This record gives sequence, structure tokens and C-alpha cells, in this order.
Amino acid sequence: MGSEIHLYTASTMNGWKPVIFLEEAEIEYDITPIDFSKKEQKSEWYLKLNPNGRIPTIVDHGNSDFVVFESGAILWYLAEKYQKFLPCGQKAHSEALQWLMFQMAGVGPMMGQAMYFQRIAVPKGIRNDDAIDRYVSESRRLLEVLDRQLAGKAYLLGDEFTIVDMATYPWAMSFPWAKVSIQGLEHLQAWFDRMDARPATQKAITIPKPFPAFFGQGDEAASQAENASRFND
Repeated sequence: MGSEIHLYTASTMNGWKPVIFLEEAEIEYDITPIDFSKKEQKSEWYLKLNPNGRIPTIVDHGNSDFVVFESGAILWYLAEKYQKFLPCGQKAHSEALQWLMFQMAGVGPMMGQAMYFQRIAVPKGIRNDDAIDRYVSESRRLLEVLDRQLAGKAYLLGDEFTIVDMATYPWAMSFPWAKVSIQGLEHLQAWFDRMDARPATQKAITIPKPFPAFFGQGDEAASQAENASRFND
């Protein structure tokens, strides 16, 4: 008999979020890597689980095979199910939800667009300097918001490590891939150090496989070509 949680994911910033939770919570799970090169995320069987054709998705066999998609929703579901990494109390819940939505609506989309216009469009010969400036500048502004939030705190909500940190870390740490400067953001950099020191989190971002170029390591040119292949029709 398999584990309660079956995770369908890939090595992307959103794809790593539930892996971080499951590794940090020491919860057994089964995993099916989704191969973008084969467009498995658009296959009929996968669209029955996730109508949006994106990763990640979980199936909770311990809850009548309940399906959850969207990375932030998955984190919230897991936190409530296992009563881990979510602060107690109505106000604390609201604060956690606010910062989770900040990542989902701001940090992720803006940095994702900064990455797309520089890492995908430019190598294809499509250069839009206005778009690049817009998304890089907005990404920097959002990282500055995180930096201010982290002043005097160990983690984004205070002394407690939560799903907000799990959601935000893979995106914020990918600043080299988005070509966004973090110069002068000392609180953010100190938070990176604390997150880097968490063994379970570091293990998680190697599952299903590592993609070190997102974090400014490894063969940038080869990684850029591999990443670009995900967007080919």
C-alpha cells in the first residue's frame, strides 16, 4: 500500500513548494515526476487531476483521493491536514494567508516574467527592453518588501518557520535566474542563510532533480537551453 500523499511535480520554483513541506514535516509520500518535454502536464490523464495543466498536484489517498492543485493551496491544505507550519489563531492565520498570497500574486508572477523575457524570449531573438525593465524592477521592489518584513525576524512571520517561507524561498532564491540584484537587502540575505541551513529544505530542492542554475550555480548556458525547451510547442 502506498503513502497517503501522491505528489505530481517537477523541478520548478512552484514544483518544489510541496516537496519542502513534505520533507520538513517528515511525511512519507509517493512522487510522479512530470516530464515537460513529453508534455505530460497536458495529457488527458493529468488534466483530469489538474484542469489547468500545470504542476504541482497532490492526491490525498487518506481523504477519499481528494485532489488539490495550485502550489499555495497545496501548502495550505497540507498545513491544515497535518497541523504543521501554520501559526495558530485567527489573526495569525490571516497574516499567513496575506503573505502566502503576496508570494502567489506578486513574487512568483513578477520574477517568472523577468525570467521569461530574459531567459526564453531573448535567446529566441525577441528582446523587449520595456518588459525586461518592468519585471526586473518590480521583482526588486517585491524583494525589498520581503527585506523590510524580515527586519528583526528569523522567518517571514516571526520566529516560526511556516508555509510562507516554504512558498517564498524557491522564488526569492532564484534572483540570479531573474537577473535581479539583492545588493543591500541584508535581512533577505540573512534569511537565505537560515533557509540554506535547513537540511530538509535543501534536500527538497533536489527532488525530482536539482536545477542549480536557478540559484546561480552550474552550467548557465546549458540550463538556459534546457529550461527554454519547456516552452517549445
